[in-house]
Amino acid sequence: MLYKSLFKILSGCLISVQLYAQPLKTTVAIIPEPVSIMMNEGKFTLPKNVVIQSSKHPELESALNFMTTRFETAAGRKVTVVNSATPGVSIRLMLNSEVDTGIATEGYRLLVTTDHITIRANKPAGIFYGVQTLMQLFPKEIESKELAENVQWSAPALSIADYPRFGWRGLMFDVSRHFFTKNEVMQYIDAMVRYKFNILHLGLTNDEGWRIEIKGLPRLTEIGAWNVKRIGTFGEFIPPTADEPRNYGGFYTQEDIKELVQYAKERFVNILPEINVPAHSLAAIVSYPDLSCTEGAEKYVVRSGEQIMDWSKGAPPIALVDNTLCPANEKVYQFLDTVFTQVAALFPFEYIHAGGDEAPINYWQKSSAIKALMQKENLKDMHALQGYFTKRVEKIINSKGKKMIGWDEILEGGLNPSAAIMSWRGMKSGIEAAKKKHEVVMSPVEFAYLDYMQSDKIMEPNVYASLRLKDTYKFDPLPEGVDKKYIKGGQGNLWTEQIYNLRQAEYMTWPRGFALSESLWSQKEKIDWNRFFPRVEKHFERLNIAEIKFAPSVYDPIFNVRRLAENKLSVSLSTEVDGLDVYYSFDNSYPDRFYPKYTEALIAPVDATLLRVITYRGKEPVGRMVNMPISELKSRLPK
Repeated sequence: MLYKSLFKILSGCLISVQLYAQPLKTTVAIIPEPVSIMMNEGKFTLPKNVVIQSSKHPELESALNFMTTRFETAAGRKVTVVNSATPGVSIRLMLNSEVDTGIATEGYRLLVTTDHITIRANKPAGIFYGVQTLMQLFPKEIESKELAENVQWSAPALSIADYPRFGWRGLMFDVSRHFFTKNEVMQYIDAMVRYKFNILHLGLTNDEGWRIEIKGLPRLTEIGAWNVKRIGTFGEFIPPTADEPRNYGGFYTQEDIKELVQYAKERFVNILPEINVPAHSLAAIVSYPDLSCTEGAEKYVVRSGEQIMDWSKGAPPIALVDNTLCPANEKVYQFLDTVFTQVAALFPFEYIHAGGDEAPINYWQKSSAIKALMQKENLKDMHALQGYFTKRVEKIINSKGKKMIGWDEILEGGLNPSAAIMSWRGMKSGIEAAKKKHEVVMSPVEFAYLDYMQSDKIMEPNVYASLRLKDTYKFDPLPEGVDKKYIKGGQGNLWTEQIYNLRQAEYMTWPRGFALSESLWSQKEKIDWNRFFPRVEKHFERLNIAEIKFAPSVYDPIFNVRRLAENKLSVSLSTEVDGLDVYYSFDNSYPDRFYPKYTEALIAPVDATLLRVITYRGKEPVGRMVNMPISELKSRLPK
């Protein structure tokens, strides 16, 4: 017993040293950054016949399939899987018989020597994450969907110990504004698990569409899932005419949902369903007008992107049509009971998201039914009214054996401590919620809104504000002075008003998704932009081969303008990335590295109408050609 105790103590010391030791030189590009990487001499070369030894566990199939597909498809290797020690084993996937306390539940240890590779973990999820890291050690061509020729299939010898900082590592995918097929959602899951995300928050309902079959309420998908197709700038579309076909959209059957849930589960992803109430509910109201407090709701139509809110005076917005469920109508709660009963049965995750954001109040203020309810329940204002509604919704969700999570507005009407908060209006609401002992998921606009522009607004769909990669990388879900036990983690949110297809969804997610994955997985002391971005560039190469689209916006210059004497315009240029040269022209021609190089603020010639710029690294262009009208620059001058 004494010897065993001493062995455990010494093992613990060695684990501690390994986890926090700093390698002399790291020659790999892993995202998210592991807790510890120790480089060794030599490399492992993938044999023509790859033998993988795996512990017997059904949940290891996904890791095995992941490796087998890449080794067979890209490397042209023959792969054999065995469940016991066999001569010639190349790779071992081993579940620990005794818990390794140094790597927690989702962690792993990866050892690469010159003759074999071993991944050990406490749980199958850890093996899966270890395999994701292993793939990043092989040449980028491992991502190819066809045989890659003339590649040296080797991985550097090293040892890695790794585990996540947070348990909730999410991406929100809005499939309501524009519909994405079941297979497209699966592709999105495949991309996110490469970077160890484990929550897919699906926004299933909004003013533009109801995307989930609810048995007994067929109009939700017969009517609520379809609108008139418009292409252009969402929010500025002309209202559809009565005779235009409403055939744009779609929905998931319950069988589709079951397939998605299973597909995600096999990749250690939980799906968080969102049914957004009481606002953002126009698709439901069009389907069943008696869910509204407002007379004439039967004339409403599912939104195609025309203006339905006036935000000119800030929040709450002034509704031009009433997109809110009626808190004073008992039919609403019966409706929601039916919906949440079926949602709870379809999604095994412990939480259901009930929305709660951006509820306009101007129609509620006109409703006699609302006034009667407020008097009956002694509700003093509209916050209290929404609080009454939210508490009843939570009671319904709890009755299905689930916990409720909602956007941070639900705090304003008072909330049961059991409800969790998703903090989107900055970190402040999340801090307040945590101090009130609510569980919190941080997803603040200033760091985590993936629908925001990544570059200058002349290069991106004009969506509210900009969020560059460097700013996303500053995200720390755990603010100073907040008890970590209430901060479950964080997520990035991809609203799809201006996103019409999966390629654009990928473009908006990556590379900012890299930054979020590192904020949520890697230890705080590992966060270092100067070490992060060189790895990002390596992963650009990998995504190219994997045929996943990403934004090169980080190479685009940043424009700042000021007015000089005699009404002259001064233009300053900067870049997120160090070491780039910027070349420019005012003469309407296309600059390259033989043009003038930017060294100091530019003075726009009096008759110039266009400034073109492009970034280079050495002799190679890395940025896009940016065409900046002088009129646009002048519009940005302080008034």
